[in-house]
Amino acid sequence: MQLFLDSELRVMRDGGESFLYDKLGAQFRRINGENGVVFSVWAPNAKSASVVGDFNGWNPGSNPLSLQGDSGIWACFISGVSQGSHYKFHLLNSLGEAVEKTDPMGRFFEQAPKNSAIVWDTSHFDWSDQKWMDARSGGNPLESPMSIYEMHLGSWRKHSDAESYSYKDLAGELVNYISEMGFTHVEFMPVAEHAYYPSWGYQVTGFYAPTSRYGTPDEFAALINAFHAANIGVIIDWVPAHFPKDDHALARFDGTALYEHEDPRLGEHPDWGTLIFNYGCKEVANYLTSNALYWFDRFHVDGLRVDAVASMLYLDYSRKDGEWIPNKEGGRENLEAVKLLRNINHQVANRYPGAVMIAEESTSWPKVTHPITDGGLGFSLKWNMGWMHDNLNFFRQDPKKRHYNFDKITFAMSYHYSENFLLPLSHDEVVHMKGSLFGKMPGDERSGLANLRLLFGCQWMFPGKKLLFMGGEIGQKNEWNQDCDLDWKLVGDNWLNRGLQRWVRDLNCFYREHVSLWESDFNPDGFQWVNCSDREKLVLSFIRRNSSESERLLVIVNFSANHYSDYIVGVDKWGKWEEVLNSDKSIYGGESKSTNASVEIILESCDEMEFSISISLAPFAIVVFHLVN
Repeated sequence: MQLFLDSELRVMRDGGESFLYDKLGAQFRRINGENGVVFSVWAPNAKSASVVGDFNGWNPGSNPLSLQGDSGIWACFISGVSQGSHYKFHLLNSLGEAVEKTDPMGRFFEQAPKNSAIVWDTSHFDWSDQKWMDARSGGNPLESPMSIYEMHLGSWRKHSDAESYSYKDLAGELVNYISEMGFTHVEFMPVAEHAYYPSWGYQVTGFYAPTSRYGTPDEFAALINAFHAANIGVIIDWVPAHFPKDDHALARFDGTALYEHEDPRLGEHPDWGTLIFNYGCKEVANYLTSNALYWFDRFHVDGLRVDAVASMLYLDYSRKDGEWIPNKEGGRENLEAVKLLRNINHQVANRYPGAVMIAEESTSWPKVTHPITDGGLGFSLKWNMGWMHDNLNFFRQDPKKRHYNFDKITFAMSYHYSENFLLPLSHDEVVHMKGSLFGKMPGDERSGLANLRLLFGCQWMFPGKKLLFMGGEIGQKNEWNQDCDLDWKLVGDNWLNRGLQRWVRDLNCFYREHVSLWESDFNPDGFQWVNCSDREKLVLSFIRRNSSESERLLVIVNFSANHYSDYIVGVDKWGKWEEVLNSDKSIYGGESKSTNASVEIILESCDEMEFSISISLAPFAIVVFHLVN
């Protein structure tokens, strides 16, 4: 039975259909007056195919699929199948083996270790976020505030019986918490279905399905709807770099290396023991492109953080000589991956104005965030991994030795304007025996938390968008563990940790209220060093300003354990400078050693500035002054 038009098959075969989720998998249809479901799957090398499910007793002989032209797509229509029905595809693969595979386009799955797909229509959710979507499409995220709370859905909070919060639970408590903390966005670690929970979602087995561990696709949509009602954007981790070898999923789907490369030098990831997509195959590129658009279209996400981009871009990524195959030009660049990423970024930008595409790219690949027309990859933002590593290496040093590493704090600004950078303090730095952020800070509890306030203050005051992994804001002492929730008792029992949490909240509030901190993140005119060479005293100072220069902030940072009661810093404008933020205040767990309600101009030059001011500067503190006209 022919269930697709020839034109539809041709477009899907040639890789021109960006909305495969409207065509393949389990689709509700009305045919010859009967309601039912069209089941379809791409398996061009299978000898035969059928669909098995709870609607036919899981009998492979009940509902055979027929080939649709020369597309490699098998399909059949079954009347009476309803939402919630469980199913798999039964294939006689190219080797003559009978195998059961889950639907690559499945919208919903049983909870692991079970792996049947579940018939589900994700196109009919009753959204109420049009106001948010309209505002997003009219905005420019690069010139807007962006502070992201990165999190793992299963381990943020747990119930008393150790069960993770559901999507329904999170739509209340999580939305309220992030709103109260002042973050502009939340970023979920991968939500697509994954059989192996300790993979944190990075080994995806169901690319089109929000994980069923926490609820249904509709409940996941309701969670995003709730975030939008609270004026909070939602970004999700997306993993197109690789997929696991689970027998029921994509690996050797029809008996051949269908989604991956046959040659392990191209098709296997040596670090993760996973398989690499064949980006040069039109159908595979189409599958991934459609998947990226699916999350924007059906779930109204506001951005994708693309995982492990470097592993996609380089054919020799984590490989020794002789373990990789050069491209057609003899180089190490994966030209097919470059083409795919550019196409996805182009389509997202055109179809979903105001959405963001964020690259986790750990090398110096040029022009990651530059326009495609300029030879770039077309991403909106790139994680600045160098900033994260340099800052954490600096902060873990004994303060008495920090002057040897002072350049680590200033170096990022030497290349900041080469890309649109996001400054991350991500989950990567609190796992695999690296300890917590608090655990990286030197000294006793009080000085450790002071340094943590200082680290966050630097992150928020320097140019670039912001990201903080959950737990950092409360001074989590233990390394993150996906099997445990955060140690919320810290903010219940310890006023110092409550102070840190309030500092992060107030940082977000201050950041959002001051246009100079986000409007010109990627314009060199928005930042000016005052003094970046006071290595002896371990003090930095700089100015942030907006494009119209109607707002000017002076930021002074003391990385030392010393209290400077009369620190002189240059200023370029005459007027009254008023202290508007100070991490040493007692409400943040500080000691209130420095108070500078307002300071008067000194008619003496300093730091190559015409004027100067004298301030009190507490140990491990960041202070911000506002020029009062």
